[in-house]
Amino acid sequence: MFGLIGNLINSLGYIITIAFFLSRARGFKRLIKKEKYKKLDMVLLSLIFALLAIGGTYMGTDYNGAIANTRNISVVVAAIIGGPVIGLITGLTAGIHRIMIDPYGITSIPCGIATFLGGWGLGYLNKFNVKNKYILGFIGGIIIENISMGLILLMSKPFYLALNIVETIYFPMVLVNALGVAIVILITENMMLEEDRVAGEEARLVLEIANKTLPYFRDVNSDSLKNVCRTILQSLGAKIVVFTDMENIISYCSQDENYKIMHREIKGNVTREVLRTGKFRVVNKDEVEEIRRDCISKDIISYIIVPLKSGTEVTGVLKVYFSENSYISERNKNLVLGLSELISTQLEISRVKKLEEMAREAEITALQTQINPHFLFNALNTITSFVRIDPMQARSTIIDLATYLRYNLDNGNKPVDIEMELEQVKAYVNIEKARFYDKINMHYDVDENIKQIKIPSLTIQPLVENAIQHGLLNGTGGKDIFLKIYKVHGNKIRVIIENNGKSIEQEIIDKIYSDCIESSKIGLYNVHRRIKLIYGKGLNIERLEKGTRITFDIKGE
Repeated sequence: MFGLIGNLINSLGYIITIAFFLSRARGFKRLIKKEKYKKLDMVLLSLIFALLAIGGTYMGTDYNGAIANTRNISVVVAAIIGGPVIGLITGLTAGIHRIMIDPYGITSIPCGIATFLGGWGLGYLNKFNVKNKYILGFIGGIIIENISMGLILLMSKPFYLALNIVETIYFPMVLVNALGVAIVILITENMMLEEDRVAGEEARLVLEIANKTLPYFRDVNSDSLKNVCRTILQSLGAKIVVFTDMENIISYCSQDENYKIMHREIKGNVTREVLRTGKFRVVNKDEVEEIRRDCISKDIISYIIVPLKSGTEVTGVLKVYFSENSYISERNKNLVLGLSELISTQLEISRVKKLEEMAREAEITALQTQINPHFLFNALNTITSFVRIDPMQARSTIIDLATYLRYNLDNGNKPVDIEMELEQVKAYVNIEKARFYDKINMHYDVDENIKQIKIPSLTIQPLVENAIQHGLLNGTGGKDIFLKIYKVHGNKIRVIIENNGKSIEQEIIDKIYSDCIESSKIGLYNVHRRIKLIYGKGLNIERLEKGTRITFDIKGE
């Protein structure tokens, strides 16, 4: 018996060795890790396990016409890892082979049937979602050997010889096959866990690099990209990291002065190939001529070039150079590939944000240019009349008009101090008071501590203009406009423009809020839109018993 156990353990050693090398094969790892097998996958896995099972039969030891072997190890592993279909095909193939190599053997048919039944039936153990499948494998190994021994006793003749065979090989076969199944499944599970661990480590490092580089993508330029290069270089232990566009190097970072790049244009043929095809390339020490053309240091012996894309269009490449290894490791290759996708996404987001900002600024500028200084001609007529009857008033009005026009021309879309905006308001009110004398009383209540806080230009003046034109100058008797600016809480500043003349119609308020406004109210609507674009919330317009109150908040800095 001990000699039989030794022979079976020796056979088991071969199977474990083959299983170990298979677990390291990239194609097998990809195949075994699939969650759902296609027909071709099933055929390939069944073929691999069937060949291992057949090998186990050939490595077996003859005993009284029976073969003590490790065939069922591969069958049970196939069933538990691959499921009923793969188990059935493996078991059927290995079982038929067992019968065919010794069709008249005393145990051939019982062992062949047991192998088939075990492969098919034990495949349903695959459905059990247990953490450690090697335990199922150990149990499956015991079950299949017991089926085999039971069929030998039932089917093999003469019975005394069958009984002798079972008594002799039962313990060694059950022990070695059950342990063998558990060991092979352990090897497979450890391979999968190692793959997951490595993938998790790669993902963690990519996310760590992403987290470090994210701030630099808010404003993409050569300096920010240099910082991205430096982060990648330090994280991967590289010698040089380079960003290019379609023609030139736009930024790079090197470990020290020995790796300084003196040229801007792209020189390497591989880089041009990646730009043209959009497929990454790894260059190792074998490609001496390409390394000599593309590198600036003799100790660079490998590098990887990956495309950067905007959608499906290649916009540049990321190049990472190494010297420690003669060949790029799978880890570094996967890391650089992951980084290229992430950087491409960040660059695309940055471009979209810039376009959004440009569109937003263009919209705000367009809204500002729509604010029509329709009172200009009236102001000029007023000045003309004052030239003869009140030259000092004419001079004062000209200064106010000049202040008003200069403010519009100089400030455009940039934020200004509240104090500057107030000067614009006062200039406008002075011009209108020159026209309408005592019909306008302007009251200012402004916190002195907030006059240096920035506010979007041309926000208060159009609202004051609206209050004068539509609230006071309509014969209702109201003469007062109240402008209040004060700090609410934190860094929030509140602006209130209120008049005691005619109340705004609710229909107009509804149209402003629904972005459906007639041209006569365009000034009020434009300020609402601008404030909403900048701060996320527009004007709060209230109808009063006498007059209208308009409120909005800005964020002080």
